[in-house]
Amino acid sequence: MNPHVSPTPPLGWNSWDCYGAAVREEEVLANAEFLAKHLLPFGWNTVVVDIQWAEPTADSSLYHSYAPLVSDAFSRLMPAPNRFPSAAEGRGFVPLGQKLHSLGLKFGIHIMRGIPRQAVHQNAPIEGSKHTAREVAHPNAICPWNTDMYGLDPGHPGAQDYYDSLFRLYASWGVDYVKIDDIAASRLYGPHVAELAVVHRALEKCGRPMVLSLSPGPASVDLAHAYREYSNLWRITDDFWDKWDLLKDMFDRCERWYAHVGPGSWPDCDMLPLGHIGIRSVDAGGGDRQTRFTRDEQRTMMSLWSIFRSPLMFGGELRDNDDWTNSLLTNREVLAVNQRGQDPRPVTVGGERRVWKSTAPNGGLNLALFNLGDQAAEVGVRWSELGLTGPQGLRDLWDAQDLGTFPTGWSVPVPAHGSRLLRVGTPAR
Repeated sequence: MNPHVSPTPPLGWNSWDCYGAAVREEEVLANAEFLAKHLLPFGWNTVVVDIQWAEPTADSSLYHSYAPLVSDAFSRLMPAPNRFPSAAEGRGFVPLGQKLHSLGLKFGIHIMRGIPRQAVHQNAPIEGSKHTAREVAHPNAICPWNTDMYGLDPGHPGAQDYYDSLFRLYASWGVDYVKIDDIAASRLYGPHVAELAVVHRALEKCGRPMVLSLSPGPASVDLAHAYREYSNLWRITDDFWDKWDLLKDMFDRCERWYAHVGPGSWPDCDMLPLGHIGIRSVDAGGGDRQTRFTRDEQRTMMSLWSIFRSPLMFGGELRDNDDWTNSLLTNREVLAVNQRGQDPRPVTVGGERRVWKSTAPNGGLNLALFNLGDQAAEVGVRWSELGLTGPQGLRDLWDAQDLGTFPTGWSVPVPAHGSRLLRVGTPAR
């Protein structure tokens, strides 16, 4: 993909972790207004309406099998007006997109791969095509966890016509970011690379730059070339939730993917389940709750996502953030590691003590120390392991504190599941 579309990892809010499939327009707008007022100055600029916005009956994170969906005359899903009142009378997401843009924000939507089953059963037409929905559908390429769609036959010319019409519609809505699901990996059918190529061509022709995000994971490293060619970010995990075992596992995933991080190419660790989540979600063994991560685990997650340069998509209800949660999102020095760090890579791999580094714009290094064990432990590094010689200054980025200059390296006790995020340079600031 064009690296200029997403030169740095996206930062924003996504509705899934708190509202599941059932977010409403007023909730999107309220979180957008919070984002614009409090977080936009720190770079958080994207609002994503997640799955099932075309379903009038959506009420949680559970999917309703074969639920009727709102669509136009050309097989394309439209926002359900009972949940998105501004979409009434065929206006689609135009009014919502305009409102978000007026706040200085970018507008994102979630879509499923393929064409609606109901359009196929009705043999509905495709805009600008002589082909119909039934002709282009691939009824065996179905999603194993959502019944809304059939896949498309990527070799049928009408499949390109359909995706072209879809992205023309999204361009007319002012969409800036598309998260397409059931395409990066599938529990039954594997990745859908040929269909992804059709999506990519449609996006390139639609006349509006859009970031393309692929879900779910885990994406296959063997297909990194295809993900990089056809998209901007792709999930390297299944849905990520506030469980320590999932966070611990992410270190191994990042170690497999770091070589593919760069402008327009962002392996994605998934959303940040922080703050007030699960409001209308029953996923991950929990309902309405504050994140189950401890404060040490929250900083560990933010530190890993930042030094690895994962996209940062906050999943909680922003209006309920406390000062601690906001502090995780507004630390400029930490965000600079995510947005401006270069060449992220592990210094040590395996085991319970992990060390990561990346290059800072000023020529210094970003350094992350992690203790993945269940007991406090000493974690450290010698400057020679980082390719450095001589004494080095050290700054704690979370606490915005200069720690001094150290001759050959540094180590520190780190609590269980904890971390330190640092800047190494000569001399100390």
